[in-house]
Amino acid sequence: MAKVSVKNVYKIYPGEKGGEVTAVKDVSLEIADREFVVLVGPSGCGKSTTLRMIAGLEEISKGDIYIGEKRVNDVAPKDRDIAMVFQNYALYPHMSVFDNLAFGLKLRKYPKAEIKKRVVDAASILGIEELLERKPKALSGGQRQRVAVGRAIVRQPKVFLFDEPLSNLDAKMRVQMRTEITKLHQRLQATM
Repeated sequence: MAKVSVKNVYKIYPGEKGGEVTAVKDVSLEIADREFVVLVGPSGCGKSTTLRMIAGLEEISKGDIYIGEKRVNDVAPKDRDIAMVFQNYALYPHMSVFDNLAFGLKLRKYPKAEIKKRVVDAASILGIEELLERKPKALSGGQRQRVAVGRAIVRQPKVFLFDEPLSNLDAKMRVQMRTEITKLHQRLQATM
């Protein structure tokens, strides 16, 4: 696994009439290897933008981001060894659960046997083995969330990032998923 270091990071967007809009201002944080950290703040304060910069999905304007000892400011998202779970699940509606879980591994040209093993292992960890042939539209919100987490697990990344993973769930399911994510952290011993 890996530690994550964010040092004096800014995200500045072009504004109207040549001005600028600062979405993230001078954020610094250290997340130890295998630590579980939650960013809390009001809507629009830059939590998602910060996560997207760590993942490489958003360019940083100033500052530095390190995964382990490696500066990753200019490293492509696919090469950062990070998996991100989005609040909208980001599942492919035309694919089965199995194919959604396998998609990233297929893109990386993993052998079929390794893909199957990782998908079956992730499905077992998340208790979704019986859902592997279903399409996302046939799943509940909690099941979709598990599939989204499974897509991250199969990659076996150094770092997991979750962007509001509970926001689309009802109160009962939020409590259950919070517990599941905590158990997942303990089981995988990952930086989250």
